[in-house]
Amino acid sequence: MVKLNYAFKDFGSDTAKAYGNSLDISTKTSINVCNMLRGMTSEKALIKLQNIIDFKEAVPFTRFTDGVGHRRGKMASGRYPQKASKAFLSLLNSALANANNKGLSDNLRIVHICAHKASSPLHQGRQRRSAMKKTHIELVLKEQDIKKPSPKKVTKSVSKENSVEDKK
Repeated sequence: MVKLNYAFKDFGSDTAKAYGNSLDISTKTSINVCNMLRGMTSEKALIKLQNIIDFKEAVPFTRFTDGVGHRRGKMASGRYPQKASKAFLSLLNSALANANNKGLSDNLRIVHICAHKASSPLHQGRQRRSAMKKTHIELVLKEQDIKKPSPKKVTKSVSKENSVEDKK
């Protein structure tokens, strides 16, 4: 088995990870999808990726925006990268299965996701001298504590008149 060097080093018993090796997707597109998914809960990320595949929601392109058109909504430029979204969806499902195997709860958050450029081998056949696009993707999920909203503390407001009388 090959040992993988993750960019993320803070693994614990409450983390689950998945690694996509030499996926046949664009690195530039993958970076924008990673930026969109970073920090989301796993349920929300699954919904977003499925919406991208169904052309219901676009990925905001904040980097590599040359020639990318504007989209409706809260973003300036965006695209619907279906091939990359399918790869991210399968990787996220793999990480969720790993978390389930470890016995983690369903309350998981994406704490680390990044895309790295892989080797670019040449196409075979007549299309010589054109390189393939390959990407490595790292995904780490972490179990989050469920935070209950704390009750608001009621503080007594002291008027200025009372404080002036107390000083006399």
